Amino acid sequence: MTNTNKASLSLLALAGVSPYQEEKNEEYMNEKQIVHFRKILQAWHDQIVGEASRTVNHMRDEASNFPDPADRATQEEEFSLELRARDRERKLMKKIENTLKKLDTEDFGYCNSCGVEIGIRRLEARPTADLCIDCKTLAEVREKQMGF
Repeated sequence: MTNTNKASLSLLALAGVSPYQEEKNEEYMNEKQIVHFRKILQAWHDQIVGEASRTVNHMRDEASNFPDPADRATQEEEFSLELRARDRERKLMKKIENTLKKLDTEDFGYCNSCGVEIGIRRLEARPTADLCIDCKTLAEVREKQMGF
């Protein structure tokens, strides 16, 4: 099993849902699928909020003025790494919140570039995906060529 599969499975487990089982001739992004993805996104959002709260408490409780400069530097580096991780999560939270809004507008699950269905499995692996795999691959090739 690849790391991507493990990550998506952990998101599903976090939300307390199993991989979505499509029924024959089921309409794409029907109410049942919307509820499935709302649970995943909301659980992910709640987890990030919880992590931020734990970080604040940890930094408040552990903040010490060490007399030894090496100890003080170690603590500052640990706090810096934690804050960097929380900043990445803050940006991810914005994407999650925007995706939750898309669930209400019937835009969720369709590629922003070409309009095709993104697909249930891709969305379970990356619920904030807004490009189909073909458009995402093309965008990554362009980024590589432009040197970003």
